[in-house]
Amino acid sequence: MNPATHDFPADPVAAVTHADPYPYYAALREGPPLAWNDTLRLWVASRADVVEQVLQAHAALRVRPAAEPVPRAIVGSAAGEVFGHLVRMNDGAAHPAHRPALQRALAGLDLNAVREAALLVAQRVPAQQALSDTLFSVPVQTVAHLLGFADDALPQVERWMRDFVACLSPLSTAEQLQQASAAAGALMTRFEVLVAGATPRHGTLLAGVMDGTMAGALADGSAEGAAPSRSLLANLVGLLSQTCDASAGLLGNSLVALVREPALRAAARTRDGLQAVVEETARHDPPVHNTRRFVAQPVTLAGTPLAAGDAVLVLLASANRDASFNPDPDRFMRVRARRRMLGFGHGMHACPGQALACTLAAAGLEALLRRAPDLDALRRRGWLYRPSVNTRIPLFH
Repeated sequence: MNPATHDFPADPVAAVTHADPYPYYAALREGPPLAWNDTLRLWVASRADVVEQVLQAHAALRVRPAAEPVPRAIVGSAAGEVFGHLVRMNDGAAHPAHRPALQRALAGLDLNAVREAALLVAQRVPAQQALSDTLFSVPVQTVAHLLGFADDALPQVERWMRDFVACLSPLSTAEQLQQASAAAGALMTRFEVLVAGATPRHGTLLAGVMDGTMAGALADGSAEGAAPSRSLLANLVGLLSQTCDASAGLLGNSLVALVREPALRAAARTRDGLQAVVEETARHDPPVHNTRRFVAQPVTLAGTPLAAGDAVLVLLASANRDASFNPDPDRFMRVRARRRMLGFGHGMHACPGQALACTLAAAGLEALLRRAPDLDALRRRGWLYRPSVNTRIPLFH
C-alpha cells in the first residue's frame, strides 16, 4: 500500500490532526521497521516492537538533542527555565532528581477522591462555556485543586497553564511564546508561595510530592527547612502542564468515541463503563500520537544503523493499532483480555500519571454527559482537531 494515496495525510506529523490517520499508520507498518522520511529529515518508527526498542534505548537515544536541551525560541526566558528543569525533558543524572517523589505522589493518590474533586470542579465550569474549552478546564483545574490552589484561583491557573504549554509547541508564534514566558513566571511564583506556606493538606497531590521530596532531601543530607529548589517548582509546573493537552485530548477523544459509536452510550451510564470507554480510547484513538528521540551515539536498531544527530519520530498511536500488539486492533472494544498501549510512554520515560489521567477523563466525561448534550447533533456538526505536531485534541464546531 502506498502511503501517498487514499486521502492519506502528507506525512506522519500531519497525521496527528487528520480526520482518520489510522489507515496511513497501517501502511507505514507494512514498510521498513525504521523508515527514512526525506521531507521531515528523520527516521520513523511505526511498529510496536520497534517503538518499544526505540523507547528502551536510553543510553543511545535522548529526549532532547544534545546541542539543544532547551528550544532556541525560549532560551533565557522563564518558560525556558521551567523547560530545562522538567524531568520528562531530561536524561542522565537530571532525570531521577524529582521523578521518584512525583511517582510516589501519583501512586498514592486516592482515585475516588480525584473523581469527586473533578465532578465538583466541573460543576463550577460555566455551562455556557464552549465544549472545546471545557475539555481543558475540568482536568487542569482539578489537578490545580489537588495541588492545593484555592478554588477561586483555579480559572486563573488554567489560563496561565494554557498559555504556558504554547512553549512546548514548535507551531507557537512569537506572541504566544511571550505569553508562555509570562505564564511560566507567574506559575513559578505561585508555586513558591504555595510550597512555602502552610503544610499542605494531607492526602493532596502537593503533600505527596513534598513528602517524597523531604524524604529524598534527608536521605542525601540536604538541610532540613531549605527553600524549595527552582527545579522542584518547575516540575510542579510540569506536573500541571502534562495534564493540559494530553488530558483534554483523552477526554475529547472519549467523547468522540461515544458520538461515533452510539452502541457505547449504554455503557457510559455507569462509572465502570465510562472508565472502560476512556481506557480503550487511550489505546484506540490516543491523545498523544507521537514523540521524538534524538541519537546521542551511533546505534543499530531494528537492523538500521543510526548516526549521532539523527532524530526518530516514534508513532505511539500507530503502535497501539499493531495487530501483533493488540489483536483486532481497529475495533473499539471496551473489554480486552490484555489491552496494551504506548501512548503513556515506555521504559524510563513512561508517564507515571496514567491512572490519574484516565480517572480525570472518565470523571470529565461523566460531568459532560450529566449536561445531557445532543450527541447526534455533535456528530452532524462534526469537529476538527487543534493544530499540533503530536497531540490529538478535538475542536468541536
